[in-house]
Amino acid sequence: MSVAFRRDGDEEHLEPKFEVPIAPGPNLVTARGLDLLKARAGELAALAVTLTEETALNAARRDLRYIQQRLVTAQLAPVPDGAVAAFGCRVDFTLNGAARALEIVGHDEADAGAGRIAFTAPLARALLGCEPGDLADFGGQPDAIEVTAIRPI
Repeated sequence: MSVAFRRDGDEEHLEPKFEVPIAPGPNLVTARGLDLLKARAGELAALAVTLTEETALNAARRDLRYIQQRLVTAQLAPVPDGAVAAFGCRVDFTLNGAARALEIVGHDEADAGAGRIAFTAPLARALLGCEPGDLADFGGQPDAIEVTAIRPI
């Protein structure tokens, strides 16, 4: 029989599972971000011992390896003074006439829906270093952002 018609199993046809990619650069975290990483590690460790299905168990172990690596490399950022927009600050600003507020946090804590963006995001980079009253360029538009208030998280 031809090899083309032989089927030993489905394993050879499954998509490969890669490790969760780690963002390049420093792993800055806020105190809240560090607590979230520790809690997530505990949740995944507890989940992994309860799983029996191989695919789910491998996924949980992969996620746990990622979180453990993020914990090992975590650098707790000092609490900023709020004089300028920095990592760990909440920044109130107007963009295209609309008032907005965002917190500048680490990659693992970022949640745009909750108003938290990573310090490497383009909007965060535009805000970093600004003081209240400053105008900043964004999206190719000069003075698109006006910073109205800054405070530590």
